[in-house]
Amino acid sequence: MSAPNDLALLTRFVPTLQQAKAMLAEASRLNPGPWVQHSRYVAQAAQRIAEHHPLLDPDRAYILGCLHDIGRRAGVTGMRHIYDGYIYLQAQGFHDAARICLTHSFPYKNSHAVFGEWDCTPEEVETVSRFLDGIEYDAYDRLLQLCDSLALPTGFCLIEKRLVDVLLRYGRHGVSDWVVLKWQATFDIQHQFEAEIGRSIYALLPGVAENTFGFDPCN
Repeated sequence: MSAPNDLALLTRFVPTLQQAKAMLAEASRLNPGPWVQHSRYVAQAAQRIAEHHPLLDPDRAYILGCLHDIGRRAGVTGMRHIYDGYIYLQAQGFHDAARICLTHSFPYKNSHAVFGEWDCTPEEVETVSRFLDGIEYDAYDRLLQLCDSLALPTGFCLIEKRLVDVLLRYGRHGVSDWVVLKWQATFDIQHQFEAEIGRSIYALLPGVAENTFGFDPCN
């Protein structure tokens, strides 16, 4: 965990842990649903992986995981939740957390690479597109993209399970031509992190087998 003299760096442009938890609790009251537990597991996965990474702060990773889907506080939406989260956190000065609201959905950095359909205005989609074009992903962007694909509302799972789960929910709107590129980018991030931490990410996440297969395959 962070040393006290690292607090200013940790909280720069992100809420404190207490603030992040309060934001998620408020959002849960405004729009209860499985997304809340998903967010908590994403936060835990991010923290666990960051603990073994030389460049990442586990506390900061946890906070970003808590808030990556905070735009869902506005109601039941599709891709709009990433824009709503970005606007919500930007307005409070939490620019780094706001950034994650946008970047976590784009392991393949292209605003067309979405499951389902955009439910934003053309101007809002253009804002997202310009933002993505104007940045280079950092380690936290990649970490949250990875962890978003490691967590169901019931716990940690194989990436393949999560990707299929998302596709089944949004595929009714049509399967995007970008799906393969997006999935490949996610696996590329997995392999990059495993090289950086020197182990399988799954070694750090309890309950993967149970949540992926519905039972413990070792029993």
